[in-house]
Amino acid sequence: MEESSGFRLSAECLDEPPNSRIFVVLGKDTGEALIRERFSPFGDIQNIWLLRDKRTNESRGIAFIKFARSSQACKAMEEMHGRSLAPDTKPIKVFIAQSRASGSHRDVEDEELTRIFVMIPKTYTEEDLREKFKMYGDIEYCSIIKNKTTGESKGLGYVRYLKPSQAARAIEECDRSFRAILAEPKNKSSESFEHDYYCNNMRQDIRGSTLPFCGQPEFCSFEKNESRIQESVSKRLSVLSRLPFIQEQLFALFDLVPGLEYCDVQRDPHTNSGYAVIQYSTAASAIYAKYKLHGFEYPPGNRLTVTFLEDGNDSSDLIRKMATQLVTAQVSSVLRNSNAVVQQYRTPPQVFGGASGPQLLQPQTDAVLPPIKKKVPPDTSVKERLFVLFHPHPLPVNVLEDVFCRFGNLIKVYLVAGKNVAYAKFADRASASDAITALHGKIVNGVRLKVRLADSLTEESNKRQRTY
Repeated sequence: MEESSGFRLSAECLDEPPNSRIFVVLGKDTGEALIRERFSPFGDIQNIWLLRDKRTNESRGIAFIKFARSSQACKAMEEMHGRSLAPDTKPIKVFIAQSRASGSHRDVEDEELTRIFVMIPKTYTEEDLREKFKMYGDIEYCSIIKNKTTGESKGLGYVRYLKPSQAARAIEECDRSFRAILAEPKNKSSESFEHDYYCNNMRQDIRGSTLPFCGQPEFCSFEKNESRIQESVSKRLSVLSRLPFIQEQLFALFDLVPGLEYCDVQRDPHTNSGYAVIQYSTAASAIYAKYKLHGFEYPPGNRLTVTFLEDGNDSSDLIRKMATQLVTAQVSSVLRNSNAVVQQYRTPPQVFGGASGPQLLQPQTDAVLPPIKKKVPPDTSVKERLFVLFHPHPLPVNVLEDVFCRFGNLIKVYLVAGKNVAYAKFADRASASDAITALHGKIVNGVRLKVRLADSLTEESNKRQRTY
């Protein structure tokens, strides 16, 4: 790789600030002068690299451009991707270059560049958050992380912009008290500041709450003996199930053991099985949860398989002996005796594929939902059709019907096989409009919804991806 300018940046400087370097695919006869001329209007260019063949010294048609600011690199990507640098030349491709420390060669995706994580006063509403950050660009949605039990704000929030340059500008220019950073993609498990800060707040909430396991003598003794097993036991657990998990409900189950840091539910597109990674703040908590919840039926008839991640086998006998000595209360009896605590998290068997069970509980959402209304007959004339996009995975049909029927005149909700989308048919346009207003950008059972009017069938077949 040739460094075209007069000096070489250190490896640390290449990714400082993050996402300030772009990857360009261009014509092999394109020189540095033309690249600098076309890209300098977007900001301060610190360096340009042209990749060349080591044997022939010919250009490979690939360049890296390092800007002084992330917002400059993102703006260059948005404005120059798909354009030609000179007349009668092919359009170029421009992407944000992946960090060298990541060990990955893929291009950074929009999801990683448009959503920021901020620390905010606990008194902030979503409207306050939007008002503070709208000056930097078009906001797609704002959300505030709340305590699942009390509904109170944790002083943390997300802002999603339409363009990467807008998110970058917000991070660069907002008040330092917000400590804004790019949010980790929702499908990643990370040791970032965002994740650590959230876990620290979770630990504080756990200390201040009254859970069934808190204060039990055997758990206190168990925690005191942690130093004996700290080196041989992981704080992380793997949880397997033949049925899919729902994030909030699995979190509530493992949160009965003090010290839960995170619960990361993974979705396998090829099977209907459930898989999750659980992490506690101490090894004692992980051992306690493992030997109390392994084999536990949740829901009834579905056994959980709980194992240590990155755990050696040499200490298993010692652990079992300690667990037998120190843990005497059974999780099942605790759950039965603490029905008031667990009932609100109990999953209806329909969600896990069961045929019968208790009434479906109200969905957990940050949207304001009206009371449930009856669906209209299926042969009713369709006046409006809504398109629903899910992230990271679809919601069950019964949950969708529970949500959308509340706006009245719902005919049917159906999922599109193999895709994260659904359609809702309404017999009244006003009801459909109310659903869009109330649900677009909101979270239902841990899933983000985008709700808008559906295109006509002919328009859907001719859709194009959004470009900048």
